[in-house]
Amino acid sequence: MDTNVIVYAYDETAGPKRERARLLLSGLWESGGGVISVQVLLELFVTLTRKLRPSLPQSEAEAILEDLSLWKVVEPTKGDVLTATRVASRWGISLWDAMILVAAQDAGARVLWSEDLQHGQDYDGVSVRNPFHPEPS
Repeated sequence: MDTNVIVYAYDETAGPKRERARLLLSGLWESGGGVISVQVLLELFVTLTRKLRPSLPQSEAEAILEDLSLWKVVEPTKGDVLTATRVASRWGISLWDAMILVAAQDAGARVLWSEDLQHGQDYDGVSVRNPFHPEPS
């Protein structure tokens, strides 16, 4: 799960994206299939407490991180960083997005929910799905 999708679930100004993100998160909770990386947890905290308007209180953001930490959490290694540099170069994506892809691969995930990467693209076994894309996947 990419950071932006989770943020929409807590953004009161996100309109239909908020509802879609909330449904997706709920489904992942029900299925037990949620996977998140340490990077996404960090990005989420910063976004919820500093970038989101209105921002969430630190205690509320910490509670969200605590809940999401019940999912499978992928912790990067130094080898993952080097792999991500190669993934970023190969696919022409940012290093940050490449790190999320590497985390998904490390977790054995088949789907990465993201609005930033190309919907439907398969990145070495991880298929990107944009939950806000007009065409179902």
